[in-house]
Amino acid sequence: MLTISQALVALIVFLLVMQFLNLQQARKHLPPGPVPLPLVGNLLQLKFQFHRDLLMKLAKTHGDIFTLWFGRTPIIILNGFHAVKDGLTTHPEDVSGRLLSPFFKTMAQGKGKPLDPSFYLFHSISNVICAVVFGYRFPSEDENFHKLLKATENIFRFGGSLGYSLYEFFPWIMDHLPGPHKKAFSSYEVLNCFAREEIRKHLERGTPDEPEDFIDFYLAEIEKAKDGTKSAYDEDNLAHSVIDLFLGGSETTSTTLHWGLLYMVAYPDIQEKVQQELDAVLGSSQLICYEDRRKVSYTNAVIHEIQRFSNIISVGMPRICVRNTELLGFPLSKGTIVLPNIASSLYDPEQWKSPRQFNPGHFLDKDGNFVSQEAFLPFSAGHRVCLGEHLARTELFIFFSNLLRAFTLRLAEGVKQVNIEPVFTSTLQPHPYRVCAIPR
Repeated sequence: MLTISQALVALIVFLLVMQFLNLQQARKHLPPGPVPLPLVGNLLQLKFQFHRDLLMKLAKTHGDIFTLWFGRTPIIILNGFHAVKDGLTTHPEDVSGRLLSPFFKTMAQGKGKPLDPSFYLFHSISNVICAVVFGYRFPSEDENFHKLLKATENIFRFGGSLGYSLYEFFPWIMDHLPGPHKKAFSSYEVLNCFAREEIRKHLERGTPDEPEDFIDFYLAEIEKAKDGTKSAYDEDNLAHSVIDLFLGGSETTSTTLHWGLLYMVAYPDIQEKVQQELDAVLGSSQLICYEDRRKVSYTNAVIHEIQRFSNIISVGMPRICVRNTELLGFPLSKGTIVLPNIASSLYDPEQWKSPRQFNPGHFLDKDGNFVSQEAFLPFSAGHRVCLGEHLARTELFIFFSNLLRAFTLRLAEGVKQVNIEPVFTSTLQPHPYRVCAIPR
């Protein structure tokens, strides 16, 4: 007779074999991909993380639309410019669903001298979104601002870690274990408390006749919805929207500028050409506005190349099919997760002359005029394109142009070279560096 332990082992083996067979059956109806294992799917092959280059490598074997399995959940990967563009825009309504990650769902429920430019960039960029959302700016020494900065840093650093991946795949287990996810939840609560305090202050002073910021506009919509009709406008949604705007509107643009200054130090000849153009076209005293980008083709090309080459989002945000649809010839059922590999479009060798090199010429014609490129998709595409795209483009041009017109950026004394390989967090960050900003 079998012992209890032997029977238990036999049962586990039987269940694993059955799941393996079920996975093989399910694979027949989806795009091709590497063979998934029971329980973990393809997570071992991915080392429990998404990496843009690994996805591009898998595409060489399985094609530009392929399937990866996270446990028993299939995720459809779109790779290369044509797959990403067609997959997100051919039937944009069908793949417009937003995937709510277990981690962020839990957070939403409440659980001249060398200097490092990162703080100054974050402070300047975040104050733009603060003016839009809260109606005021933070002084650099403000204690609350430093708390928000630290909380934001903790959340984004956790987002690219192994701990984040484990939480996404096994939230029911991680909720009961200690680890860095607890610190990230605490950091989110810092942002949540601040957002709710700002909402309380706005409520106390009342909604002005002319709304002055995002919170005012939102509170006005809440007031309109009090007529008894069902509405999605409420204070909880407002708090979460404020946090989303602060995180998305601060970190991504400041990180892109952080990369931009690093590239100017790494490629001083490009920096010099930008400065020469700015001096010749805009002069030293003219106020720079967004429309000036049309006059300075090379500077505009450099900014676009900073976005392309740094590719701070790496793999794009996942989408969910909201109805049965067809992508690139493959039928997909409602609820299927689609993941566009944005990096594969920005580095697609069929679309870019030298995809793995920093080359502003990617956005210039033979006469030196700026030309846009279809494969330039740093803000994604389709119905879930980045909400803040226009604001981000405006900020990048105005901040970058003003900085390069006012300063020459050089390496700190004794430093011979810089590291332009990324650090993988929620966004791809440059390694910490120090730069000398010499007034011109």
